[in-house]
Amino acid sequence: MSGVPARDRVLWREAASFSARKHAGQLRRDGRTPYFAHVVRVSMTVSELFGCHDEETLAAALLHDLIEDTTTDYDDIEERFGRTVAKMVAALTKNMALPEAGRERAYDRQIARADWRVRLIKLADAYDNLADSPTDPRRLEHLPKRIDACRRAIALAKKDAASRRETRRAIAVVEALVRDSQQKN
Repeated sequence: MSGVPARDRVLWREAASFSARKHAGQLRRDGRTPYFAHVVRVSMTVSELFGCHDEETLAAALLHDLIEDTTTDYDDIEERFGRTVAKMVAALTKNMALPEAGRERAYDRQIARADWRVRLIKLADAYDNLADSPTDPRRLEHLPKRIDACRRAIALAKKDAASRRETRRAIAVVEALVRDSQQKN
């Protein structure tokens, strides 16, 4: 962020550019949609549907898959976006070195211990993956897993609902999408 006056810096804008470069060439499961569209939708969901406009949260949403899906590491993110954003992104990163059987449980524990904003981003991520299901050629095969991911994200976020308006709103939005997805199938 050197060379840019502090008053002109917009963290989410810098995160969007960085994420777009790092995700360049990656596609969603449909084989056509640039992967970057997913992280933008996650960030927009956090902002527009859930009502959270915190810059660090929006930046972390835009960067949430970098450690897991690119060559970017924690230090890269911390250097460019600060420790708070880097910690949020790290909390949203699955440990792929763990056996698959225990990976999701470890991931859920990691998210449960993290900043409340991590759980909000996870709700947006699960929401987008379920909302994007119609573009997935293997939609019916992946649908139960995506619904389960939404339910797990809701369960993790419930502890924040009493004190966070954004979380209450997010849970309601994700629950409505789950109901709608189940009714259509």
